[in-house]
Amino acid sequence: MFSSLKIRNYRLFATGAVVSNIGTWMSRVTQDWLVLSLTHSSAAVGITTALQFLPMLLFGLYGGVIVDRYPKRRLLLVTQGSMGFFGVVLAALTLSGHVQVWHVYLIAFFVGVVTVVDNPTRQSFVSEMVGPKQVRNAVSLNSANFQTARLVGPAVAGVLITSIGSGYAFLFNGLSFIAPLVGLTLMRPGELQRGHTVKRGKGQLREGLRYVKGRPELIAPIVLVGFVGTFGFNFPIWLTAFANTVFHGGAGMYSLFNILIAAGSLIGALLAARRRSTRLRLLIFAAASFGLLEVLVSFSPFVWLFCLVLVPVGMMGMTNNISANTTVQMAAEPAMRGRVMSLYMMVFVGGTPIGGPLLGWVTDTFGARVGFAAGGAVTLIAALVIGCVLVRVIGVRPKMGLRNGMPYVELVPRPGSRAEGELASAA
Repeated sequence: MFSSLKIRNYRLFATGAVVSNIGTWMSRVTQDWLVLSLTHSSAAVGITTALQFLPMLLFGLYGGVIVDRYPKRRLLLVTQGSMGFFGVVLAALTLSGHVQVWHVYLIAFFVGVVTVVDNPTRQSFVSEMVGPKQVRNAVSLNSANFQTARLVGPAVAGVLITSIGSGYAFLFNGLSFIAPLVGLTLMRPGELQRGHTVKRGKGQLREGLRYVKGRPELIAPIVLVGFVGTFGFNFPIWLTAFANTVFHGGAGMYSLFNILIAAGSLIGALLAARRRSTRLRLLIFAAASFGLLEVLVSFSPFVWLFCLVLVPVGMMGMTNNISANTTVQMAAEPAMRGRVMSLYMMVFVGGTPIGGPLLGWVTDTFGARVGFAAGGAVTLIAALVIGCVLVRVIGVRPKMGLRNGMPYVELVPRPGSRAEGELASAA
């Protein structure tokens, strides 16, 4: 489960990441609650989230071109330092008492611009640290790292918000980026796998899109995570609304909801780290289950039941994300990985500027329960439709039988279909 941690460079990367991830989750929870406190609007929370991810939608593919051109460790030193700077700026504004909602909007947008390069760089840098045999395990541990921080960050943020104020949570976030910067500096470049850099040239963006086109093992997970990210992962909107208007709690309840989602996500990440392969049937099943659970939890009449179901919601969401991420990374050639992962991240988080305000408006207009259920329903339908496309169009068929005395269903290529060769490694 933890085999990637035997590699020194990855240990340094993971150690720095868990510190900065705690700060990031503290900042996210505090940012959402601050915007809600300033505006009393779920739509405003959605706008903040949208602005943070809008640059990925607009410039995400160009970020991938940059990643493929330059050494990834050097890029991470720049991006991580920049995000630390913006965290300190937001802390200064809040602690001085001058923060306004437009300040939060602007800083969220600037952080999103940096993320355009940071996200695909971190995703692609994993294979350089651990090598191809450990990519799946390292991606799963990265997610476990992120979700472990999600357990700690919201809890600490809730305490700070209610005791000494939001500004100190933002300050911790800004200073937390010192840890990954130190880790990157201490790495031994000679122990990194040889990176593939592409010389500057015309048409590299179009080349990346052509590479993905016609490859169902890449298209299926990318399209699916697009729907999941756009409509299913709007937790800042829904959880603030449930904590504030449905169950009449406060920042502490909102932090608790985030912790429970994180607990489920951590379970999903650790289970994924134990798997030796990734299958498209698991990806479809996890996405469909994620959407269905969101619909069910949205109508929970009791806060204890709502809290209980949030755990499997987090687990299925993380299972879907890791399955899609590892499938795409393993299927992409090294020279194309930066552009492919930038497309993946653009589709996954770039839809938030559309889904965030839309579902924020639905939540404000029709209530938190309808907003949450709507996002889950779209995710469920998308998973079922993409599953049908795999079966009927791309050229796979369901295979049913018994394995160790238990019934199972999986998707396998039909003989003679174009999927027979293309999907062999992913299905």
